[in-house]
Amino acid sequence: MEDVAIIGVGQSNFSRKCGITIKELVFEAFKEAMEGLDIVNGDIEASIICSSQYDPQRSPENPISEYLGLTPHPTFLIENACAASSTGLRAAWSFIKSGLHKIVAVIGVEKMSGQTSREAAERMGRAYDVTWESSFGLTMPGGYSMHARAHMAQYGTTEEQLAKVRVKNSYYSVKNPKATFKKALTLKEIFESMVVASPLKMLDCCANADGASCMILAEGGIAKTIAKIPVWIAGLGTGSDAGVSRRKSFTSFICARQAAEQAYAMAGVGPKDINVAEVHDCFTIAEIIAYEDLGFAEPGEGPRLLEEKETYLEGRIPVNLDGGLLCKGHPIGATGGSQIRTIVKQLRGDAGEIQVKDAEVGLAHNIGGIGHYANVTILRR
Repeated sequence: MEDVAIIGVGQSNFSRKCGITIKELVFEAFKEAMEGLDIVNGDIEASIICSSQYDPQRSPENPISEYLGLTPHPTFLIENACAASSTGLRAAWSFIKSGLHKIVAVIGVEKMSGQTSREAAERMGRAYDVTWESSFGLTMPGGYSMHARAHMAQYGTTEEQLAKVRVKNSYYSVKNPKATFKKALTLKEIFESMVVASPLKMLDCCANADGASCMILAEGGIAKTIAKIPVWIAGLGTGSDAGVSRRKSFTSFICARQAAEQAYAMAGVGPKDINVAEVHDCFTIAEIIAYEDLGFAEPGEGPRLLEEKETYLEGRIPVNLDGGLLCKGHPIGATGGSQIRTIVKQLRGDAGEIQVKDAEVGLAHNIGGIGHYANVTILRR
């Protein structure tokens, strides 16, 4: 288990309009990730930039690596929709395991404020099949609303139970100084928000955001000498699914189930061993489905975890204590890295007001597209 560790994590503020360049955004995250490490920029042997490139800058890996002082070491770009930076983590782990590099930085970034919501939605739609899906008007809210309707029809899930996801996550986002939204919401406020794609209302949906994240990984022997508390990568799982028009199930994401099975097997743990989790709650229904796909609840039983407050800080399996995508924000390329940052801070005992007592094993679940891709990462203190 002690082959590859995360030795540094960082994140910029997530916001609706940052007002700075992507290079400056990334610097905020990189600076935090380097704090307390006994290395300099030149010791990082490779960098992986993760982005869906909403910013006008094409091939951002070179300008970013140069700005951070990482050249002339190699730099790469990964684009895997919303799962980009967790995919970058997997690639960095592979680089280190293979012996190609000993220290690698994984940097996620997205600046979405340069486009209108309509333009961003259209660009996001091109992550699906442009022949048979996005060309017919498929959008993120539309795709997830179909999953919500299917879950409601099969299991009796209610709109109130969906809204309770946002209630929980908004309660914790108030405690996150880097979150986009810092207001605790009521069920009434969520129900009164505008319908986007029934049954999903505006406050059932995450918002476009600007932000960056950074993870620094190192080979185990090095990690022990340069990090006070290395956090070990214990399990990695990944999967993909057919397009929405050819989907076999709308009450689960097959790729997430596959990724979870792989990660649990690699780490030698099961759902009951997870002390804290970050899941991909781009829409309220997505968090409920994640509970079930990860084995925290049986199919159809996800809403009960909310009803019984099992996913709150004091519950059996605390989930999205940083506010999740719904409230922290969802700058696509940076999201997976931000989730990992939260888990790393939990396992270091450095999570402040949202610290889970004696957290030893954490999980991050990152979805790309409408369940097109999934990565599950299990970390151990």
